[in-house]
Amino acid sequence: VEMSNGCICCTLRDDLLLEVRRLAAEGRFDYLLIESTGISEPMPIAATFDFTTEEGESLNDVARIDTMVTVVDAASILNDYSSAEFLADRGQTAAPEDNRRLVHLLVEQIEFANVVVVSKTDLVSFDQLDQVHALIKALNADAEIIDAVYGQVDLDEVLGTGLFDLEKASAMPRWAQELEGHHDSEADTYGIESFVYRSPKPFHPQRLHELLAQPTATLPGVLRYKGYLWLASRPDWVGCVSGAGRMCNIEPVGRWWAASPRSRWPDDAEMRAAIEAKWTEPYGDRLQEIVLIGQQLDRAALTAALDRCLLNFTETRKGMAGWRELPDPFPGWEATPPAQAA
Repeated sequence: VEMSNGCICCTLRDDLLLEVRRLAAEGRFDYLLIESTGISEPMPIAATFDFTTEEGESLNDVARIDTMVTVVDAASILNDYSSAEFLADRGQTAAPEDNRRLVHLLVEQIEFANVVVVSKTDLVSFDQLDQVHALIKALNADAEIIDAVYGQVDLDEVLGTGLFDLEKASAMPRWAQELEGHHDSEADTYGIESFVYRSPKPFHPQRLHELLAQPTATLPGVLRYKGYLWLASRPDWVGCVSGAGRMCNIEPVGRWWAASPRSRWPDDAEMRAAIEAKWTEPYGDRLQEIVLIGQQLDRAALTAALDRCLLNFTETRKGMAGWRELPDPFPGWEATPPAQAA
């Protein structure tokens, strides 16, 4: 069944619901394989199965997601991961306003997968294939990796695995697991290591921007980094930093609780205890907390590089009013932070 001219998780959602229901009603099929386009993001597709219509109908009534499979090209993934290209540069956008970069899509597709099929393995050397495996494990230590030539894959490895769990897939990519203190030893066999950089001091926006502008040079060995940060020039904001390959993105995700009136704090005692557990005077819950994942990481050198981006003693003494005047080359955020804290 082919569905075209739309997105499977929005304009084609009703069509998908109807087709899956029709096929299920026939009672002739054990499994249904949904193949989306190569530029699709997996999370919205998976969430489509939890979507309930106004009539109370859901795909979960007749089917469940068993396995999320991502296919990567062994011959091109390493170059694509280091690329600064937009999807538009390859003529592969979902809409005219689609401004996603290729590497960000690759990361999303690999991090969300239960199984990663590495195709065209016959076109690369053993060393290159090891690098591909290491990259996949750096992004998703739990993923099963299957090497394939001419697309030959045992169906038992991709059907009926029971591996998919929407809550786990959406909440715990490798970087999030590291923040929670969960380390996956299987990734160690691929030479993958990681650590969490933490500091209660704010970053100088100009120095951090310079560091992240050339991450392959300033953060050697790092394949992926993501976490939360605070810029001295934007002391009310929780920033989320996400880097892969040569590309980096920093965006706001809420306010620090320290920048919010206590009247807006959650009433739940457990949540308040979690806030207070990270509280350090004089800046409250403001904190740099960034996971770095890669190979042959020099933890001391990487930590020192990030430490140099923090405010020094003289800059710190200027206080928050002075920090707001620091040169800040990052793109602007909204003038007024949202009411909720991160």
